[in-house]
Amino acid sequence: MQRIFGYCRISRPTQNIERQERNIIKEYPTARIYKEAYTGTKVQGRKELDKLLKQALSGDIIVFDSVSRMSRNAAEGVELYMQLYDKGIELVFLKEPHINTETYKQALSRDVPLTGEDVDLILQGVNAYLKRLAVRQIELAFGQAQKEVDDLHQRTAEGIETARRNGKQIGQRKGAKLNVKKAAAAKKVICTSCKTFGGTLTDEQCAAAAGVSRKTYYKYKAELRSEFESEGLQIPPNDVSEKE
Repeated sequence: MQRIFGYCRISRPTQNIERQERNIIKEYPTARIYKEAYTGTKVQGRKELDKLLKQALSGDIIVFDSVSRMSRNAAEGVELYMQLYDKGIELVFLKEPHINTETYKQALSRDVPLTGEDVDLILQGVNAYLKRLAVRQIELAFGQAQKEVDDLHQRTAEGIETARRNGKQIGQRKGAKLNVKKAAAAKKVICTSCKTFGGTLTDEQCAAAAGVSRKTYYKYKAELRSEFESEGLQIPPNDVSEKE
């Protein structure tokens, strides 16, 4: 019996994982969804993806909202794609259907018939070219996903350098004393739970969940906003948090 899995992943708190899940369920209502939050660009180390890949068997389908949700590392993405294809697992990318494994399979089987004549030497070359073209489409898709990350990192580095040249303080001032562990834990709760960043909790509820006072909560929230802006990121437009 063919099973359908969906994989959703976000790498930053400004992204909304529910959107990916909705898109997958809309096309595949029976899909079993695996969700992963705040992962890097590499495939290794994603616990939910590892669980999914251990479950998937030949004939099963894995659905992604886009190729970037599978991997933003071009080499690793292509390698994983080919591994799953060889295992007989069907891959579906809602935003890039031209690289679905079914499309790739059709491209590989679209050989020009040989004639038994000398012209077959040319036709064999044409067939090899068509197969290479199909692989190239997959490489380009993962390459574009990686380029988006590389461009973001470059813009971030340039923004930090510009701020430094303009005399702005980058990072913690020397001698400043902060409870780093507590702040990091509280900020993580705010990123994952606050409505401002795509969560479901109001400011009051989020402050309680983070275990901080309202004053400290708004301080951390403002710092998070500044961090996102310095990286060229935007707060989701559906910001429905309480008025601060």
